[in-house]
Amino acid sequence: MNLIDVSSSSLRSPLAPWSALPEPEPALRRLVLVTDAWKPQTNGVVNTLVRLVEHLEGQGVEVLVIAPDSHRTLPLPSYPEIRVAYDPWRAIPRIQAFKPDAIHVATEGPLGFWTVGWLRRQGLRFTTSFHTRYAEYLSARVPVVPLEWGYQVVRWFHERAHHTLVSSKTLLEELRERRVARKLVHWPRGVDANLFHPDRKRRDVYQLPRPIWLYVGRVAVEKTLDDFLKLPLEGTKVVVGDGPSRAELEAKYPDVVWRGYRYKEDLAAHFASADCFVFPSRTETFGNVLLEAMASGIPVASVPAPGPIDLVEEGVNGAIDDQLMRACLRALRCSHEKARASILGRTLRAGHEVFRAHLVPMRPEAGVRFATDDGTGVDLGLAGAAAAL
Repeated sequence: MNLIDVSSSSLRSPLAPWSALPEPEPALRRLVLVTDAWKPQTNGVVNTLVRLVEHLEGQGVEVLVIAPDSHRTLPLPSYPEIRVAYDPWRAIPRIQAFKPDAIHVATEGPLGFWTVGWLRRQGLRFTTSFHTRYAEYLSARVPVVPLEWGYQVVRWFHERAHHTLVSSKTLLEELRERRVARKLVHWPRGVDANLFHPDRKRRDVYQLPRPIWLYVGRVAVEKTLDDFLKLPLEGTKVVVGDGPSRAELEAKYPDVVWRGYRYKEDLAAHFASADCFVFPSRTETFGNVLLEAMASGIPVASVPAPGPIDLVEEGVNGAIDDQLMRACLRALRCSHEKARASILGRTLRAGHEVFRAHLVPMRPEAGVRFATDDGTGVDLGLAGAAAAL
């Protein structure tokens, strides 16, 4: 049985531990990030990791990203726009040649599983993060696979990680109950509040009947978009994004406006020019788009799920209800100014430093100095590493 330690800092307000974190330790110079989700994919996981790498490189850390773009790939069954590596073993020589101080494995995919297996065999230390409900998505696409089988795989993936970083406290508690991972750590997410801003509002974005009900994200079965698109809402429903379910849903709901992928300032304008953001997914681990909507001054209507439960304040920046229609009608009445004010403390830099503070040296004998959960520095030499393990 795995022991799970949820650090005390993980259970406080998401803003509280950020200012208490130490300055980044100068000994961290080389990091390997292993991820099966990477450019040119467009989703919350990729956006989170790309911004993280940019921040770390700006702090002088050399980052080697092990991703499908440097491997032979094939399309993911039922989701052809996502390509996965079918030669994941080729990642290991690259990791060895890079000689990293630390390694973080972000996703449960071919590259992630192969790398974790190698790290376990070598007795090397690493960290992981929980971005996607692997077990639920597997069962949704292959219904004959029991949910518990998927969670057994997830437990194997995370059980040897020194830290497993989780984006929401609600999800962290759920994973704790499922006995996933050894040490779960809350990794608060931030938002670029300069890019996503009410000032991005433009009249020409939606020359459509109001109110504008906006969804931004993947168009896939696990997002349960049907629950949103079938609602008898006045105004116009707009979907920004793409995915394997788009053709079917576009034919089923001809009155919905489909905008496909949008990026940067154009995406920010789509957020800021809407009236309400609708989030129907019940399988989310967080939902970065919630922060982007709120930063844009747009209230959120959602069903109960990790992410919305942690972020949405009833009557302030949105509404949560098992009946999505009721959530929509209540959220529409919320103040746009209060919606933005509710998330201004969630900076990208603070979240990135939480990530960095919880990395661990691959080899205990390296004596690399990292930060502990409570924000103090500890020299993890042989004695310290033995105690930590």
